[in-house]
Amino acid sequence: MSKIAILAEKPSQAKAYSEAFSVKKRDRTSIELNPCSTFPSGAIITWGIGHLVELKEPKEYKKEWASWNLATLPILPDKYEFKVVKDKQAHFTFIRSLFNDPEISTIVNACDVDREGSNIFYSIYHMTGAKDKLIKRLWINSLEIDEVRKGFNNLLDNKKDLLLYEEAKARQISDWLVGMNGSRLYTLLLQKKGFKESLSIGRVQSPTVYLIYQRQMEIEKFVSEPFFEIESTFTAGHGTYKGKAKAKEAKKEDIVALLRKHALSPKSPGIITSVKHTEKRTPPPQLHSLSTLQATANRLWKTSPADVLKVMQGLYEKKLVTYPRTDTQHITTSEFNYLLPQVDAYQQLIGQTFPIASSSPKKRYVDNTKVQEHHAIIPTKKVPSQAVLNGLSSVERNLYEEVVRTTLAMFHTDYLYTETKVTTDVNGLLFFTTGKTERDIGWKALFKRSTNKESKEEPSLPPLTENEPVKSNIGIKEGKTLPPKPYTEGQLIAMMKTCGKLVEDKEETEILKEVEGLGTEATRSGIIETIKRHNYIEVKKNIVSITDKGRVLCQAIEGNLLASPSMTAKWEAYLRKIGNGEGTGERFLGSIAKFIYSLLEDVPNQLNAKPIDAKLVANVASKMTRRTSYKQVEVAPCPTCKEGVIIARKEFYGCSAYKEGCKQTFPGIFLKKKLTPSQVKLLCTKGKTNVIKGFTANTGNKFDAQLALVDGKITVEL
Repeated sequence: MSKIAILAEKPSQAKAYSEAFSVKKRDRTSIELNPCSTFPSGAIITWGIGHLVELKEPKEYKKEWASWNLATLPILPDKYEFKVVKDKQAHFTFIRSLFNDPEISTIVNACDVDREGSNIFYSIYHMTGAKDKLIKRLWINSLEIDEVRKGFNNLLDNKKDLLLYEEAKARQISDWLVGMNGSRLYTLLLQKKGFKESLSIGRVQSPTVYLIYQRQMEIEKFVSEPFFEIESTFTAGHGTYKGKAKAKEAKKEDIVALLRKHALSPKSPGIITSVKHTEKRTPPPQLHSLSTLQATANRLWKTSPADVLKVMQGLYEKKLVTYPRTDTQHITTSEFNYLLPQVDAYQQLIGQTFPIASSSPKKRYVDNTKVQEHHAIIPTKKVPSQAVLNGLSSVERNLYEEVVRTTLAMFHTDYLYTETKVTTDVNGLLFFTTGKTERDIGWKALFKRSTNKESKEEPSLPPLTENEPVKSNIGIKEGKTLPPKPYTEGQLIAMMKTCGKLVEDKEETEILKEVEGLGTEATRSGIIETIKRHNYIEVKKNIVSITDKGRVLCQAIEGNLLASPSMTAKWEAYLRKIGNGEGTGERFLGSIAKFIYSLLEDVPNQLNAKPIDAKLVANVASKMTRRTSYKQVEVAPCPTCKEGVIIARKEFYGCSAYKEGCKQTFPGIFLKKKLTPSQVKLLCTKGKTNVIKGFTANTGNKFDAQLALVDGKITVEL
């Protein structure tokens, strides 16, 4: 019988798969499995190290596209071609040999279970030239051993996988087209206005930056205005409470006139005319999708969305949580049935016990119709020991416990409280009070965060009765209108997801709602990192602000479809049709080509007609000059391209031949340890450093190790 080849997305994923079976041998490129009931002739697992294959650069299609020139636009290849990433050629050569081995009849796509995983697999598969192979898809939401075995014993065909690949490929090419053409067009036109830097234009990143710019403009243009209200502190038989009249005026004299109308003095007596008690309940929160977890983590611990995704991916690979790149907050009955017997163990884990309120699934959390590709993020069946829990970093533990507590809340009782609304009459002027009394804290007992904010908004009230006379202390309260608050980094995720609320056109709002705004659950944090890297925004103390370079970009694209989230949403809606087999990549890329032609025709006139703030241009140029004035030191010949030289830059080491396509870089800081030029030189010339002391693991533990250079990447050798 023939063997099976399995392609994982990364080495850690391949290792997790192998742990479910008996391993025959391991080497640097693969793991071979012994024959078993799942693989009667054995199997070979290899991995992609992420993107082994990428789109060719413009200059690789036409020589004239090598230089940035308006006359050579648009960049629209007749056929889109791919290439192997330069520093990953050796590993690709092994995969090509494996996929073309006559003994291999079946190849399993075991990359991440999403569109990008499909794209990574098929871009590699097509590049190998393999033919007449049966392709199967592994589709699992957990890396636990039993789930891995179950998945490999129930492999799917590749019909849906191919559609997801076509969708992802169309998205990849469209992003490439908009970026290559838009970036050159705007950069070259703005250079005529004295702008010296290059601008990066993106299908999703540009409208995202513009939404941040809009918020900042609202803040800067906001004019605070005073307002005046009437408040009173009332003293009843069993305590005091506050009330407010429904009067809010811009002029103090209007409030004074109202007080005179009712013949009110500060001590005018009043009477309670109404006391209404309403019993209310708040159900436990919904389970987490990636975006809700990112928003929660940023609000509670200031953790960036990118770090949340990175840490959650690590917890997934440690088999502690299910697949993190999910956009749903529901699970199916299958997940509920494995969670129910685990409730006691999860309770012991966080040190809080409670009786299960209901062993029947509730549709708020369990709905098979709401789960398509992935279910909500929940803990796996694997309950970590206290030692494992203590070994997690603070961020890992925060996120893991947040997932566990939110999952447990589903089995807890509702939060119960009584809302009390009081009306107090003082000479015909009514004052209104709302208070809250907790009856059962319920699921909120699971969370360490307090409800003080809610308590301040709706304070506890003393016992009050209708027709009870009260003493008053009436006063005029002055306030000021406040500007909108700047976004936090976590709020950017919500802003991108719900930006339809910012669009006035009803049809466009519906499209944005359908596709859930800008980007996808898996890409939003990466987009934020991209616009930070391009210096369009900066984040200080978790507050996001637009930079001068970002302002130049937004002034340039203002009024253009590149600033519109609606345009991106319409494209995203059609991309989803491709993924559902209702559209074609050819048609979609045709519409992108038309859009690029319209940019080339319209943007020059648009930029000529609008002023770009000269001070901003000067500020950006000044900052660029300060950055480039940093002294660059040559370290060693580039080990990858053999032509350039590795140079020590401000925050990293990079090849001098980067303009010719060499992407070899070394981080300035690795595992919280600064790498010196001499250490990088050893990596380049010897392939290995001496033992370096003081690295910091994700757990926070310090350790010493040698570093080695493998396929252009730094690896740790303990």
